[in-house]
Amino acid sequence: MTNQNNVNHSTTDSIQEKMEEIWRSTCGTWENCNATTVQSFLSECEQHSIDPQYCMSWIQEHSNMIPNWSNIADTTREWVVQHTSTGSPISGIGNETS
Repeated sequence: MTNQNNVNHSTTDSIQEKMEEIWRSTCGTWENCNATTVQSFLSECEQHSIDPQYCMSWIQEHSNMIPNWSNIADTTREWVVQHTSTGSPISGIGNETS
């Protein structure tokens, strides 16, 4: 069981590292982030088989460092809805209503 936990942890670390590498190449820094660069980031992640909703969740964790986050969140949420198989945006991004 311990061996499987190590494999799962290693896989998660590898995905996280790849996602962060893509972030650096598409957005650069949190302060330079805008709707266009975030969409490029999500597209690159998708091309590398990294779930865009997972990526958006990671971005949302840093939303306080992103200028104009509410507008960026709206644009990127639309992108995620259009490009995910479920068509469901991640809850907590922007101002969804129940």
